[in-house]
Amino acid sequence: MAKSAVTTYGEALYQTAVESSKCSEMLSEAKELKQILSDNPELGSLMANPRFDKEEHLRIIADVFKGRLSDELFAFLDLLVKKNRYTELKGILDYFILRAEEQSGIGHAKVTSAAVIDDSTKKKIEQKLLETTKYKSVEIEYEVDESLIGGMIIRIKDRIVDNSVKTKLESISRELHRIQI
Repeated sequence: MAKSAVTTYGEALYQTAVESSKCSEMLSEAKELKQILSDNPELGSLMANPRFDKEEHLRIIADVFKGRLSDELFAFLDLLVKKNRYTELKGILDYFILRAEEQSGIGHAKVTSAAVIDDSTKKKIEQKLLETTKYKSVEIEYEVDESLIGGMIIRIKDRIVDNSVKTKLESISRELHRIQI
């Protein structure tokens, strides 16, 4: 199966960070760059504008980022523009950040519950995730979905622990339909 451009370039950025022994610095810089791009959507519009040719896009990147980013990250941006992959920068940065954080022992989880979770329960969830994973720390995103009725769903990468009342009721319903009277 072919790797996506986001994965390929994200992995290349990660390998560059590792080889230059600047993983933590580039991780921090990538997060800042992602925030800058998010705060300034007009830069993305400018870079996506077909009226500017590749050379003009390279000048824009140089004017905005040269001297403000590490040589490695600036060269990477330059490469993305040359390879017509700048539009995938956000996805590439997301991949790189997750990969670098994973290597540093920082995990990401999403917890969906039927109601808002209080702080003491959040601490218990975080502690349980730290005990049951290899992570040194975990960043948790909380979401409320009232259709779950009760319980919660926890997602970490491709693993899902579904302890919701909705899923249990659906399971019971399927079992009852299989029973022939």
